Amino acid sequence: MSEGEAFDFRLDRIISVINDTGAKVIGLQFPEGFKRRSSGFASRIEDETGATVFISGNPCFGACDLDVSLLDKVEILFHFGHAHLDDDRLSQKVYFVETRSSVDVKDVVKLAVPELKGKRIGLITTVQHVHKLEDASRILDEHDKVPVISSGDSKIAYPGQVLGCNFSAARNEDCDEYLYIGSGQFHPLGVSLATKKHVLIADPFVNELREADSERVLRQRSVVIAKSLDADVFGIVVSSKPGQERMKLALELKRKAKEHGKDAHILTMDLVTPDQLLQFKVDAFVNTACPRLAIDEVGRFHAPMLTPLEFEIVIGEREWGDLYFDEITGE
Repeated sequence: MSEGEAFDFRLDRIISVINDTGAKVIGLQFPEGFKRRSSGFASRIEDETGATVFISGNPCFGACDLDVSLLDKVEILFHFGHAHLDDDRLSQKVYFVETRSSVDVKDVVKLAVPELKGKRIGLITTVQHVHKLEDASRILDEHDKVPVISSGDSKIAYPGQVLGCNFSAARNEDCDEYLYIGSGQFHPLGVSLATKKHVLIADPFVNELREADSERVLRQRSVVIAKSLDADVFGIVVSSKPGQERMKLALELKRKAKEHGKDAHILTMDLVTPDQLLQFKVDAFVNTACPRLAIDEVGRFHAPMLTPLEFEIVIGEREWGDLYFDEITGE
């Protein structure tokens, strides 16, 4: 199955929206895996609507990561690959195109059943597969398992959906373990760390099973914390991206640093990269932007990059055993 066949980009619906609204300047924003298709989509939209299309070339890591500069230049921005976040700061000009997957999940769920040791199985996935969770539930029922699909907080659009920064749909204490349906590693890894439970990954694209190996990440994070224990000067990183900006948290961390005799400075920026931080002379950074940053880019910064929870361990306000993933949560 080709990429175009596997995902529904809803181009007919997009063209209908543009024609119905009479919009003349359109923006398209894609996550990295879909960018290669952007020029073809733009050509078809322009041919069938007469509108001018601008394509965002900036990185896109989630619904939290709207291209606000492009948003100012267009009448409608179509944001692909993510569900709408419950965030009043996100513009009404944005249409979220969830890009649902048509891939069949039944075979890989059947493959997973013998590997599931518990009775009550929490089902979790990304927005691309949430409509297939009922198929997975029926298979678990047929094999004497109890499927559990839980709702998350206000940032979660669908029951069973997890984000890279929010695992609230996997907070059901009644679950013995979790089955994650999808191809990625980060989301199930976060669930494993957040819940301390076994997470089995069922990848429907290659029909394979994998374990979420949280021990390796825990070892990496322990090294980062250990390198920061003697730090006196901290750079607290705050993103200006609309769904990632946590200035209130940054100010609270700065206050705690001062209480413990540490020096802390708030650094604000849009895209947080190792190069962007290279010129800042600090002993360690504290990341309040996308929680994935400290995990995915581990070892690439010139000073240790801590999560807010890890910073609290460093200054003695939290125990090492309390280590788990940073999350951006809703109500």
